[in-house]
Amino acid sequence: MKRDATVFVPGVVSLAASSRRTLKHGDTFAMFDEFGDVLEVERSPYGLFHYDTRFLSQLLFTIEGHRPLMLSSTVQTDNVTLDVDLTNPDIFVDGQLVLGKETFHVARAKFLWEASCYELFTITSYSASPARLRFALDFDADFADLFEIRGHTRARRGELRAEVRNPAEVAFLYDGLDGLRRASRMCFSVKPETLHTGRAEFLLELRARERRAIGVTIHCHHGDHPASDAGFFGALRRARRTRAAARATIPAIESPNTVFNSVLSRSSADLAMLTTETAHGPYPYAGVPWFSTAFGRDGLITALEMLWFDPSIARGVLRFLAAHQARTEDPAADMEPGKILHEVRECELARLGEVPFRRYYGSVDSTPLFVALAGLYWQRTRDRATLQEVWPAVRAGLEWMQKYGDRNGDGFLDYGRRRESGLRNQGWKDSEDAVFHADGALAQGPIALCEVQGYAFLAYREAALLAFDFGDRALAKHLEEEAERLQSRFEADFWCEELGTYALALDGAGQPCRVRSSNAGQLLFTGIVRPERAARVVNDIFAARFFTGWGIRTVGANERRFNPTSYHNGSVWPHDNALIALGLARYGHMAEALRLTTALFDAAAHMHLRRLPELFCGFERRRGKAPTLYPVACAPQAWAACTPFALIQSCLGLEIDAASETVRLRQPRLPDFLDSLVVRRLSVGESRLDLLFQRQEWSVAVTLLSRAGNAEVEVSL
Repeated sequence: MKRDATVFVPGVVSLAASSRRTLKHGDTFAMFDEFGDVLEVERSPYGLFHYDTRFLSQLLFTIEGHRPLMLSSTVQTDNVTLDVDLTNPDIFVDGQLVLGKETFHVARAKFLWEASCYELFTITSYSASPARLRFALDFDADFADLFEIRGHTRARRGELRAEVRNPAEVAFLYDGLDGLRRASRMCFSVKPETLHTGRAEFLLELRARERRAIGVTIHCHHGDHPASDAGFFGALRRARRTRAAARATIPAIESPNTVFNSVLSRSSADLAMLTTETAHGPYPYAGVPWFSTAFGRDGLITALEMLWFDPSIARGVLRFLAAHQARTEDPAADMEPGKILHEVRECELARLGEVPFRRYYGSVDSTPLFVALAGLYWQRTRDRATLQEVWPAVRAGLEWMQKYGDRNGDGFLDYGRRRESGLRNQGWKDSEDAVFHADGALAQGPIALCEVQGYAFLAYREAALLAFDFGDRALAKHLEEEAERLQSRFEADFWCEELGTYALALDGAGQPCRVRSSNAGQLLFTGIVRPERAARVVNDIFAARFFTGWGIRTVGANERRFNPTSYHNGSVWPHDNALIALGLARYGHMAEALRLTTALFDAAAHMHLRRLPELFCGFERRRGKAPTLYPVACAPQAWAACTPFALIQSCLGLEIDAASETVRLRQPRLPDFLDSLVVRRLSVGESRLDLLFQRQEWSVAVTLLSRAGNAEVEVSL
């Protein structure tokens, strides 16, 4: 089957191994191996990237011409630094041992800050007498565009050259075809003994127990935007203080379960690392390595799942997307007035238009999700200033839904790309084979996905409440009527009695794709499902064909295109499960919400760094076997990182109404692995609450530990 090279993620290199070490700050990310090196592997996204361009494609540290021995390697729990401990191997010359192993200890510490990669080598001699050590760094920069790494073939590239600028600095310069100069400057704090454009060699004379430090900094220059020239320790202090200050403003969750705490700590650190400060506020970039940029859908769902815990994310997402909302038509970018952004890129291929993603709008669900988030954010915060700012964008999004979003006039939001270069599928399952009929045939457009109708229903309902509060009673009434009409049409056209669930989609001829999918489970989150059918959907997604013991698959195991190792047709996506869990709580299916929560936390406990990845394979859970990793999944991924927080919300049945300053807990429960849970500094309007939850046999006891303000807590058992 032909794949579009502009969107294809290559499967020739596995990223699932625990050897991957990931760092990110702002628009810069890096992937190293466990040694802290970058080795050149075809189609591999290892290296140092800035604005989706690789500014460092090779970094190899050797001792006396050999790779060192690994002692330890870990990204710290706050995700700021990578710490690696190494030692020398036995070194032989002409068969004679000239340097015994473990004579020297090498500590590597590295982090990213303001478009630069800082690294400190600390070498300690444990020789009983003075000793000499020779080590080297080999390095290179290819300025490969991320889409090249993903498989895009280029007819020609810009001009690349390297130069030694002084005895302690090498520069790589790339004059792109887009007219932008990109540069990598590699600076050494200690002058190497020899320095070439691809290699630095050091010779150290160390006394017994002497320690020597050598700093290496790689500055990424992108056009007229200079990189920071701060020193290692100054930049590290700023990085840690900034990260700590951000975490101090959000609630804290405590429990006696150390594994649970570890999962939450990593998730919180991942989300902080992925969140980038923009001119419009914080925005969670989608994931490393393939999607380290602003995506509309990903940012919106991340904000929705974190809304109860940290509404500042939603504020930044709403302001950023409102500022980038489409105002004109551009078929090459699938752009129409009022439509919300799908993806933004600043790499060379995007700037040249060789791929359509510089400002790309090929997402059918970003716009209704934007409208829905605006309404939910208002209910959560009563932040009138932000809502007044984005209200014109909300109105424009509603107009897009009714003018452009329904291509064939059947009353449903649908999609179809306007150029062959665009995405064939434009829902969250956007791989080419993700939408199909029961016989396996691919659906032809325009395609109306079932969960998108749920998003639209939620958007109309929330926008109606927002319009009412803003004094537009006529618009509120109209939107309520639209929601009712949509719900009625949806139940009539999407329900498949023989399946006991909703069709995956309607194709361009109005024929339902009679496929059991997790998309139907997401409908519960939106509230479009009538209560009498919700129970049947729940029974379906917890049948053996869906529920693996680690989570719910994207499609049922009996479907024609099911494959547990596929991207969208049988894998398990944490964010998908989180939305389903929120829907389970909405419809009062708390036993299933607890079951799903336990499954996902069990899966996280088996993952490297206890980090939930973008997705993992949909194999059935077996005793003594961990979840099977998907080879090119992003990790960290924003909407996977926020999954544990959404699962907690679902178990507690937690809702926050800022207007009445009330926390509502509907049938709160805790999974069996949690005896108690404390949520501190939960914001409710102008109030702050500390709440203690203690599991009992069939319910949860809720205790108000402290309160600053007038907020109330309502518990419905």
